[in-house]
Amino acid sequence: MSATALSNFAIVYVWERPVRVAHWCIVLSIAVLSVTGLYIGTPFLIVTGPAWQHFTMGWAKVLHFYAAVVFVLAVLARILWMFLGNRYAHWSQFIPLGRDRWSRLLPTLRFYLFLRREPPPVLGHNPLAGLTYVLVYGLCLAAIATGLALYSVSASGFMHGFNFLVPLVGGLQTARWIHHVVMWLLLGFAVHHVYSAILMSSTEKTATMESIFSGYKFMPRETLPTLDRPFHEAGVRR
Repeated sequence: MSATALSNFAIVYVWERPVRVAHWCIVLSIAVLSVTGLYIGTPFLIVTGPAWQHFTMGWAKVLHFYAAVVFVLAVLARILWMFLGNRYAHWSQFIPLGRDRWSRLLPTLRFYLFLRREPPPVLGHNPLAGLTYVLVYGLCLAAIATGLALYSVSASGFMHGFNFLVPLVGGLQTARWIHHVVMWLLLGFAVHHVYSAILMSSTEKTATMESIFSGYKFMPRETLPTLDRPFHEAGVRR
């Protein structure tokens, strides 16, 4: 791209470091939790010989526990950053408040349904993605609650105190079922998330995929005043 063409684009710092770190911690921890969780539920690796030599199930449970710690901290940190972070991480990106966000919701849906050639321009999460993340973080909290309920039964110390969650989630069997279903829903979302990110990146050409590593996106300068409006309507700081 020529220098003249580059001058027509603004480099915008969208995803702050806590958002990017939390994102990748959630990704990696879900991968480890899924593999170890499936093994704990249905051992698919049978090792012969004395248990003390292999400790296969033990290692699976240890890895599952520490990946769960990373997952819980990352999810809570990302939720906290909805109140402490910049405007692109703000909770108003997930619950549309301004008229501009609502007006972009249907056109964005039409783009995903291949009924519209170009998506409405957006710097952070588009309105449809933001609403989807409300559901995703709800699933994450459900996974955390059921996981704590299941772990509290055999745990000691303060972790045993989470056994109050067992009746709240319908008992151990129901908690295990919810925990398992949520895992598959999150994995299904991950597949769609990668697909939609590639789609938006190739269509918008604003470094959407690259921004989750660098934090920066490229936007045409003429669209920036329009994209600023929803934040002013919602009363969000720059």
